[in-house]
Amino acid sequence: MSTYKTLKNIFKVIYSPFKAFKGIIQNPKYLGVIVILILFTVANMAFVYIIISKTYVEQTLPTAEQEDIWTENYTLWTWTVEASARDNYDDYINGTYYGNKSIEISTVNSTQIWMQLSDIGSINCLDTDGYKNLSLRVKVTSPEVKPENVTIHLFSATFSDYFYYNITDNFSNSTYNIWNNLTVPLESDGWLSNDNADWGNITGLKLEFTWLDDSNVTLLVDGLFFRGVFKSLMESAGYSYLLSYSLSSSMQFLIEWFFLGGILFIMTKAFGGKTVWKVLLITIGFALITIFVQTMINVATYATLPNLYYPLELTGGVSGESEIAYKKILEQTWLVSQISSYIQIGIYVWTIALCALATRLLTEFSWTKSFLITTVAYFASIVVESFILG
Repeated sequence: MSTYKTLKNIFKVIYSPFKAFKGIIQNPKYLGVIVILILFTVANMAFVYIIISKTYVEQTLPTAEQEDIWTENYTLWTWTVEASARDNYDDYINGTYYGNKSIEISTVNSTQIWMQLSDIGSINCLDTDGYKNLSLRVKVTSPEVKPENVTIHLFSATFSDYFYYNITDNFSNSTYNIWNNLTVPLESDGWLSNDNADWGNITGLKLEFTWLDDSNVTLLVDGLFFRGVFKSLMESAGYSYLLSYSLSSSMQFLIEWFFLGGILFIMTKAFGGKTVWKVLLITIGFALITIFVQTMINVATYATLPNLYYPLELTGGVSGESEIAYKKILEQTWLVSQISSYIQIGIYVWTIALCALATRLLTEFSWTKSFLITTVAYFASIVVESFILG
């Protein structure tokens, strides 16, 4: 069989498998299987390119690797002279981004308490490239009454250049002794400024709480992040994803091919079939053109997806928040996921049918025996593949 006929038989398996397999059995060549492997790998690279180019993950400062370092160490802060501060290991936000403690600050018989974080670098909160929101968690454990005033200050280079924002409305008597999840939009209406404050150069932060009457005040702060910038996976780690996925897809094909062929060889021999290993293995390799077709259909269907945005609530891992954010992603991808599931079932049936045809031609078994042997071998190979690749 010439190289041209070998390559022609690859796609002939799709529309005329009986004729294709007869030609392959008469003159088996590994070249065709190698071409299918390459096609499958390239198709998977196209598939993962579409996925990662449509997947946008929220970037935060501190980063995910740093966790919420600003609220993991109370010595980074300064606070009201009369107050005391400590790291609280018992009461904090439990999540993958949030470390294992919060900052606690308290004072006795006072109407005001403040805490300030300085030297956080030069943070850009301006225009399209800058951070869009500031989020933090605040818990007031004492007193039980709502603060009269709560203000956030953002410093710009010096303590005399700052923006300030009143967030008193985010607190009420009903939020006493629970974690308040606050998200404040940056460079937006509601912020007032003093002197030469610059949204492109934020260097510090201050939280200030005031009550009407002298009180014993205790409050906790956790999960302080600048956020709101989304970056696609393609932009952040595209080439490494493509390389990793191409290697894993090649490995997937080789494992499925080898184990499916091996299990079929053992089973046909056990049932008295006079099977030649090379011929069977090459024929089964041609039958796996189905998973290339499956991947190309997935490329087409996933290309219809909108851009998917993975916010901090999803990646941060806080119970309840991550589930809600994940549900939104599922709603956006539900139709495509359903289509992919039905396609997967169809590919199972198609691959088994092709392998059964190949088995019958190689062994002259009955159709019933060929389908039974092939079905068992196919699903056994999937189990092995899942075990090896996880």
